[in-house]
Amino acid sequence: MEEDLVIRIRDVNPHIVCSLCAGYFINATSIVECLHTFCKSCIVKYLQSSKNCPQCGTQIHETQPFQNLRADRTLQDIVYKLVPGLFENEEKRREEFFKSRGVTKRVTQGEENLGPKISATLNNGQAHQYKFDEQVCLCLERYSPQFVDCEVGRFQLPSLDKKFIRCSVRVLIVHLKAMIIKKLDIPGTLKVCMLCDETELEDEMSMKQVYLMYWYCRPSPMVLFYRLKEPD
Repeated sequence: MEEDLVIRIRDVNPHIVCSLCAGYFINATSIVECLHTFCKSCIVKYLQSSKNCPQCGTQIHETQPFQNLRADRTLQDIVYKLVPGLFENEEKRREEFFKSRGVTKRVTQGEENLGPKISATLNNGQAHQYKFDEQVCLCLERYSPQFVDCEVGRFQLPSLDKKFIRCSVRVLIVHLKAMIIKKLDIPGTLKVCMLCDETELEDEMSMKQVYLMYWYCRPSPMVLFYRLKEPD
């Protein structure tokens, strides 16, 4: 029987630490010419006074260096998974940043109204692609362990005709709820909740957050369950 291979975090630090700030990558961004990677905020600030890679000295672009920067989402996902608590701490730091400036990240009525727009985007198999928008594949299943919670009151929750969808990683749980309510004609007196791995998901969570917290390194599509809740 093979023994588990244990790798110390300090052994991989050279590959996941920004040489400009000496911290773990946040919004990992690579230079096209040499493929060296830095935090986005670090490299953007650095290029305001220099046009060369801070690590190897390669010239990036004489007049428009920012055009030769590319987000490395795969590496960023790896960093979040390797470093315990980094993703949660970064989300908390951002929330505190917005709060200190009087800006709230809570879902607004305007964001809730985006539900029908997203529903229209995903309807009838229409393809909508966004060049700079990362996508995620979802499977939306009715939650029915032994058919529990499939019926609330006189309304029986049906299954979606098309349960496989593709959407932006920026889509929030509240948007998916709005789409499901619209597609299944769920009465306004009933509420929908969504789950992943038996955990109820908050309205403000994005698909990116759900993926990193519950579905990282698992095969696509990411499976989310929906069910009805009794009104408060």
